[in-house]
Amino acid sequence: MTDIQVILVDEHDNPTGTMEKHEAHQLGLRHRAISVYLFNSAGELLLQRRALGKYHCGGLWSNSCCSHPYPGESAQHAAERRLREEMGVQVALHKLFEFSYRLELSNGMTEHEYGHLYGAIDNQPPRPDPEEADDFRYIALADLEAEMAAYPERFTPWFLVCYPTFRDYLRDHGGLAALPAS
Repeated sequence: MTDIQVILVDEHDNPTGTMEKHEAHQLGLRHRAISVYLFNSAGELLLQRRALGKYHCGGLWSNSCCSHPYPGESAQHAAERRLREEMGVQVALHKLFEFSYRLELSNGMTEHEYGHLYGAIDNQPPRPDPEEADDFRYIALADLEAEMAAYPERFTPWFLVCYPTFRDYLRDHGGLAALPAS
């Protein structure tokens, strides 16, 4: 694996050190992460299908972008950087909320993340990096929820866990009006 470092954090997102990303996932240590929910002006969410070559969850659908800030990098910068790197979209993102979760994955890895969630509305056509995402699509939230209920195995485990909190955030903050348009 690569030697990309992640920021280890406590339950309040205070940094406690750094560790190689793969090792942090193997040991199940809490680390800082980012997630992006990008919508088009029709109110559809951009989903990406993780490339088959990813070290876990390849071929599964997920939110627009997920990753980790580098040590010394802000979560905001990391979210905008990774959206550009993964999906070829450059946009100013809006911080929505923070969310912590722990998930055991089938390959012995653990997602134990303190996530910073960002969103925006933008109509740029995605140009995904094929090493990151091998497909993308836009989907209305009602259709997404029906598909998640019928075929949860098509989606990343963290998206299945985080999406309900994101949906509730939108409901409690005026829907897509909570997101800035670019």
